[in-house]
Amino acid sequence: MAALGWLTPRRRSATARSVLAGEASAEAARKSTQEVLEREPEFPVPGDERAAAFFDLDNTVMQGAALFHFGRGLYKRKFFDTRELARFAWQQAWFRLAGVEDPEHMQEARDSALSIVQGHRVSELQSIGEEIYDEYMAERIWPGTRALAQAHLDAGQRVWLVTAAPVEIATVIARRLGLTGALGTVAESVDGVYTGKLVGEPLHGPAKAEAVRALALAEGLDLTRCAAYSDSHNDIPMLSLVGHPYAINPDSKLRKHAREMDWRLRDYRTGRKAAKVGIPAAAGVGAVAGGTAAAIALHRKRR
Repeated sequence: MAALGWLTPRRRSATARSVLAGEASAEAARKSTQEVLEREPEFPVPGDERAAAFFDLDNTVMQGAALFHFGRGLYKRKFFDTRELARFAWQQAWFRLAGVEDPEHMQEARDSALSIVQGHRVSELQSIGEEIYDEYMAERIWPGTRALAQAHLDAGQRVWLVTAAPVEIATVIARRLGLTGALGTVAESVDGVYTGKLVGEPLHGPAKAEAVRALALAEGLDLTRCAAYSDSHNDIPMLSLVGHPYAINPDSKLRKHAREMDWRLRDYRTGRKAAKVGIPAAAGVGAVAGGTAAAIALHRKRR
């Protein structure tokens, strides 16, 4: 009995200490959570109609380049021949090896790309775009980025794609994802037929920032309350415009810049691989130049 009497108080004391420890832990967790909430207010802010989100497309929303997949679809539908394949192969190889954008090469690439769609009806390309989305693009949407876009939509905000890809392709993708719309490169058309020229320049680099600025003005948006998402250092002008820039699957230059600027980073690539998936499109080559390089690779592989 004496032994039991000696043990009983100890049990009670241990229980009291456990309760005290549990209460202290819960209080610390509550304070920590409150501090985080105070430090990082809810974002996106529900009901903020003057806020919106702008998403780059290639390797941000979709794995690989939209033009790569579009080119596969056009080659499958016999939009270009072997001679054109050889020309695009040279242009794409130069872009990849040189790593810079020479104005003469850029112009040549844009002219070649636009020649593919010249004379075709806009409605035809739009219809083909729907098919190509189902064939090659739907399964390549990054779930993580899709969730970010949905968070903005759930908060009642508008969400746009902003891409150098043709606006027809971008619009199909935006609609399929339930987004508000898309800003993309505009190819000139007369009476619904492509002329083989661009309206202005490809929507690339600084042009994206100007497009976002113009849209924000027209829609009455406050850019300091908006968000932008991209994988490429070429989009630093667009990311710098908004109050909430995000680096998504960033290339090395954007990752470094984002860290220096204390921007948020998200990487949805398996093993955080820095290499882009698929064949990257040459930046700003217009309608379909990047995609044709992919078609070349597929053509050679089948041979």
